[in-house]
Amino acid sequence: MPLTLDLGTDDLSRCRFAISPLCQTHEALRLLRRPARHGYHRGWLRRVRRTVAGLDLSPLWLFVPPPGGYTPDFLGPPPAEPYPTIEDELARMRATDPALAHAEMLRSLTGRPAAARSPEGRAALDDPAATVRRLADLTERAWHALLAPEWPRHRAVLEADIAHRSRQAADGGLDALLTALHPGIHWSGPTLTLRMYGDHADAQRADGRGVLLMPSVFVWPDVVSGFARPWQPTVIYPARGMGGLQDPAPPDPPQALARLVGHQRAAVLMGLAAPASTTELAARHGLAPSTVSAHLSVLREAGLLTSRRAGLHVLYARTELGDALVRSPAGR
Repeated sequence: MPLTLDLGTDDLSRCRFAISPLCQTHEALRLLRRPARHGYHRGWLRRVRRTVAGLDLSPLWLFVPPPGGYTPDFLGPPPAEPYPTIEDELARMRATDPALAHAEMLRSLTGRPAAARSPEGRAALDDPAATVRRLADLTERAWHALLAPEWPRHRAVLEADIAHRSRQAADGGLDALLTALHPGIHWSGPTLTLRMYGDHADAQRADGRGVLLMPSVFVWPDVVSGFARPWQPTVIYPARGMGGLQDPAPPDPPQALARLVGHQRAAVLMGLAAPASTTELAARHGLAPSTVSAHLSVLREAGLLTSRRAGLHVLYARTELGDALVRSPAGR
């Protein structure tokens, strides 16, 4: 049967969003364990192929099993704050209680007798504190190699998703938010049902702390939940607009849209399926940065784009009006 969360009044008033670099790292690693389901991720997989080949993550792979297996929750726990840094999350991971780590690693190895009996599996369980440190070090290495170079764009997509969901909640309430999260999620107050999940007898149940909602670039096409105690009930769902991250080739703008706003300006607007910086757009479209900057200014003044600073970069993203124009007959 599907996984259900029965939400009480306290849960409904404490639903929140978060962006977790650590969870994104482990979702990326899980993606590498299910290569047959490329979908939106083909571009990213092509870009990291050589990097992955040069990484020795074998101790980590022991606890990132193929689809259907359990990954210890302490490897990517639900964050306690909305926007933690990777450094803070790695510090929290390194502080995991060895007893909790042992229990979750043992659960991960259950059903895989060969892995449980292997020297690596026995050593991991014999000294869980050392294993936690080793896995945290490997996770940090994976973060820097696989995600850090593209993190500003990924974070911008995740933030744009949260902004969109927040507008949904503002316009239509919690019902509008929860019913639109994912086709595999059904909301019929007060019950949130994840249809894609089998029943997890030891999954965390709603207990007044609310449900944590986390968009992800890598979880598609699934929804991830079922965190066991003591973690907060969490739903990780595919982020809106993630497809624009995977293929850097800009789409050719339709003639109608090009006549409306100009060919180059239309191409820039069409190419912003995911947030990007002026430098990225200039390289993608073969234009001078000053030219792209001028187009972005016009599009922003027209209400078709927004901009926000992410570290050293300013990232541009389409507004709902910009999305509507792209989807309109003029933009098709």
